[in-house]
Amino acid sequence: MTNNQIAIFGEVLFDQFPDGRQVLGGAPFNVAWHLQAFGQSPCFISRVGKDATGDTIRQAMLAWGMTIENLAYDPDHPSGTVQVTINNGEPDYEILADQAYDFIAAQQLNADRQYSVIYHGTLALRNRISEQALQDLTAHHQGKVFIDVNLRAPWWRKDAVNRWVGKAHWAKLNHDELMHLGPQANTLQDAMRLFLAQHELEVLVVTCGSQGATAINQAGEFIDVAPETDLAIVDTVGAGDAFAAVLLLGMQHGWSLQLSMERAQAFASALVSQRGATVHNLSFYRPFIQAWKLAQP
Repeated sequence: MTNNQIAIFGEVLFDQFPDGRQVLGGAPFNVAWHLQAFGQSPCFISRVGKDATGDTIRQAMLAWGMTIENLAYDPDHPSGTVQVTINNGEPDYEILADQAYDFIAAQQLNADRQYSVIYHGTLALRNRISEQALQDLTAHHQGKVFIDVNLRAPWWRKDAVNRWVGKAHWAKLNHDELMHLGPQANTLQDAMRLFLAQHELEVLVVTCGSQGATAINQAGEFIDVAPETDLAIVDTVGAGDAFAAVLLLGMQHGWSLQLSMERAQAFASALVSQRGATVHNLSFYRPFIQAWKLAQP
């Protein structure tokens, strides 16, 4: 029996910006953070170090109303940190090895628990321990699997990423990632058709930065969305995660793919007006909650 909770598996870390600011992040964590604000109470599965950073992460989650029952302490590895630099408006990331989130253990999972969707990225799968934990989590899963590809050099291998995409029902990646992973094609739509068929996906979403995003479903129908042209962009860190969070929200509420894409684009466009990937004020979310007629968190 599948319940209606979303499981989010992967990294949580602090993004460290050139101006000295530290912002809580990590792609799966960002998604879980947004979903909590939208009233979903996701099950976030990760690992932090026994250090001040780990304590700060736990405290932030509790203050936001998130459960920490699946956030384990790691006695041997530090909580994740990433150095972010902004080049031509786009973020670059310096990602360290052997962070606590690389060691998410199968023992910290509730093997009998069922979820409506399991969402995961690819960065935390660079380590065989976390990869095995996700394999165990998905082995008896009866709901959907949503993979959000994040290719961060040098922490990925094409065959491994494509293997995980092949286990998913929904996949999201950006245009460059599709070019790296998929077969060569003359147009974006051709590349998407081939990638969808190759991995037998239900839905494939490709984000294209300032150009918006495109989705294709099993029927071969394309849906295009684009941001408004006069956005006041502060930075684009976490924009894709904001987009993914609303796609998951749409899966939960039974929205059409067209509606989910439109709402995901609207929310991602709002996020890029903020610094960093997480917003700590519920007032940021309220216009969307009211417009989409969601239950108040």
